[in-house]
Amino acid sequence: MNATSITVAMLPSLLVALAASSYAAAQSFVSDPLVDKVVPYTAIPYQVDQHTADRGPQSGYNICNSTTEGQNSLCQTGYVNHLDDFCLFAPPEPNTVVGSAEGIAVAWCTKPGRGTRLIPEGTLKGIQLVQSPGYVQVAGLIDQTKINIQAGDFGGELDSGGQDGRGNPIGGLIYSNAFPSNGGNNDTFQQSRRWTLFVGNDAFCFKACDDTQPNAKALCEHIYDRIGCTYNAPNTAQEGVFERCDGDDMRPVGQYDGPNNETLTWTQPPESLGPITSVPYTPTPAPSSNCVRYASEDLYSQLNSVSADPAVTGGATASGTRSTGASGSRTSTGSSASNTSGGSGTGNENGAAAAASAMGISVVAGVSSVILSALFLA
Repeated sequence: MNATSITVAMLPSLLVALAASSYAAAQSFVSDPLVDKVVPYTAIPYQVDQHTADRGPQSGYNICNSTTEGQNSLCQTGYVNHLDDFCLFAPPEPNTVVGSAEGIAVAWCTKPGRGTRLIPEGTLKGIQLVQSPGYVQVAGLIDQTKINIQAGDFGGELDSGGQDGRGNPIGGLIYSNAFPSNGGNNDTFQQSRRWTLFVGNDAFCFKACDDTQPNAKALCEHIYDRIGCTYNAPNTAQEGVFERCDGDDMRPVGQYDGPNNETLTWTQPPESLGPITSVPYTPTPAPSSNCVRYASEDLYSQLNSVSADPAVTGGATASGTRSTGASGSRTSTGSSASNTSGGSGTGNENGAAAAASAMGISVVAGVSSVILSALFLA
């Protein structure tokens, strides 16, 4: 059978079979997952991920300094420290959908001196940082086009897990000097082996958990990638507001009270079952206090000369990776909402069509791209 003989009626079942066989290797879980790698800040290797098969080798590097800093940096080591000192992972090339670049994303930071790209002036529209006993969470509204994310893309989840245990980005490391267990020492960075970052729809939420706390895994669980910031990192970030707060730990994602006040756990259904149309509970941000507001120009004055021109912020060469179908996020005034339709449609559909083409399949005119998207998601 050749590509020209495939009919509309045959395509769905054929794609299921091909998708299963083509991506089986990419879904293989490595024996040395990123979350198990203890990497002291003083002993960071050039690349923490040494695998070359399946999704390929790590595209960037983890040793980052003055020689790697700039808008073409491929640094994949980030920080979540303070309101004026945090990083995001975003694509290395302009006008990219998050779903196609999760494995090769690079660090963009608010401060020079980290060996990374700098978040361009005008990107940050409103930021809230909450310091809780178990994690540091920063969330806000952004102009995502300034960090190479395509306008309108609902984005996806980047995390220390990934579909194969290698993380997204592959080999991405996160450190913080803000954990209570650090004793307030700003000169000492602790690794956060469990972290989640949702970015897209002109918003983001980034939570880095303290590995010394017993509930780190539950607080930074990355299996709820389809329900965005609303559930994974409830927050009250607002446009035009830049604040730092103390907070309690949130309730682990998926947990809620049943009719008899018993603790129940909702599990995210597989994407093969279609869009998520409802979740049995409504999340609320954990209680916070001691919120202090700042002027953005006082926090991010070092970004004033950083350009968002694609010729400056792009330029790094990297190969794409398929979408994992994570949902994006959207924070708004006083609340947060998520894309519960199953992820970035643009990224998933383009990725599915590309995969079909690579396998010699001609997408027959009239076949819905939704079919392709559903079949090629992780």
